[in-house]
Amino acid sequence: MALWDNRKHTDSLVTEIIPMVMQTLPTPQTAAKPPALDTVIHRRQTRPVSVGNITIGGGHPVVVQSMINEDTLDLEGSVAGIRRLHEIGCEIVRVTVPSMAHAKALAQIKQKLIQTYQEVPLVADVHHNGMKIALEVAKHVDKVRINPGLYVFEKPKSDRTEYTQAEFEQIGAKIKETLAPLVISLRDQGKAMRIGVNHGSLAERMLFTYGDTPEGMVESALEFIRICESLDFRNLVISLKASRVPVMLAAYRLMVRRMDELGMDYPLHLGVTEAGDGEYGRIKSTAGIGTLLAEGIGDTIRVSLTEAPEKEIPVCYSILQALGLRKTMVEYVACPSCGRTLFNLEDVLHEVREATKHLTGLDIAVMGCIVNGPGEMADADYGYVGKQPGYISLYRGREEIKKVPEDQGVEELINLIKADDRWIDP
Repeated sequence: MALWDNRKHTDSLVTEIIPMVMQTLPTPQTAAKPPALDTVIHRRQTRPVSVGNITIGGGHPVVVQSMINEDTLDLEGSVAGIRRLHEIGCEIVRVTVPSMAHAKALAQIKQKLIQTYQEVPLVADVHHNGMKIALEVAKHVDKVRINPGLYVFEKPKSDRTEYTQAEFEQIGAKIKETLAPLVISLRDQGKAMRIGVNHGSLAERMLFTYGDTPEGMVESALEFIRICESLDFRNLVISLKASRVPVMLAAYRLMVRRMDELGMDYPLHLGVTEAGDGEYGRIKSTAGIGTLLAEGIGDTIRVSLTEAPEKEIPVCYSILQALGLRKTMVEYVACPSCGRTLFNLEDVLHEVREATKHLTGLDIAVMGCIVNGPGEMADADYGYVGKQPGYISLYRGREEIKKVPEDQGVEELINLIKADDRWIDP
């Protein structure tokens, strides 16, 4: 009987304890799903700045620029150079104006363009105490680019060890006095200015105060911005170029941070200056420009190559297309080839590209085998896949449309694009 009573007591005790224990356990919760990864580049919001019939910033597509290398006094050569660039997609063209004669020549260049071709947005590059030149050229172009480090020449002193605050402010006042007429002219004409800082040409007092640093570049730009704002002029585009990619990246990132702190929303012109030529020049430019664009920074770009200016434009568009910021040509998706590849992938890709490169807005995949083909090219408009020896399978999106002999593959791909009414004769 005692045993039974103890059992009863134990059972009663357990019955009382279990609910208490259960009440102290945390309430089970469904694990939160991780946020979806964003694959869209969100561009920094900037004010729109008009340059002729092109708008930089304000949510407009990233604008492509370049610069002719003809002497501006060569009227025919300059008109031809501007036209060549514009015809292949360069939306704004820059010219250099080292003298008053060059500035006046731009009036004739602009007129010849209108008579023989069409209006093209033009930017004039002004350096070295160029106030009078800038005032003249501002009558004939849509934007004037000035370099803060060179616009007012500061004669260096060999024995200088520092700049006093008074000296710094005195030169700042001289800069405002020299810059104001140009700002007022551009403001009253509804034209634009690029404040183009170069790492290699900072003013001496900026070097003494901030060193050869991104901070010096940013402060140089901000000094000129404040002068423009004090005169109620805000049609500004800012650039902070350097030949070293890490310096260029740091300068633009710092500029964005400082502008955000100051409530400024000016569009940015991106470039790696003096990038060189060939493959390395292209890679270097892409590393700098592409990195910032991927962060949402940048509204207009120029790839600076030591080559014919026309060679710069395809690089610009390739950068923009790779990032999904503009679609101006066919996007080709192609596997790297391996032992499973059923045809000469390099030759076929070249053949497909040559036949379709004039089209715009299409994605075309060329895949060597069936293993990865349909999956890797799922987002393509059309697919060209080696599915069995001697034959090509053609796809529209994910759907296999037909199988054709290998020697008819490219021809049948073109026929498929034509059937969808997406073909344009070259």
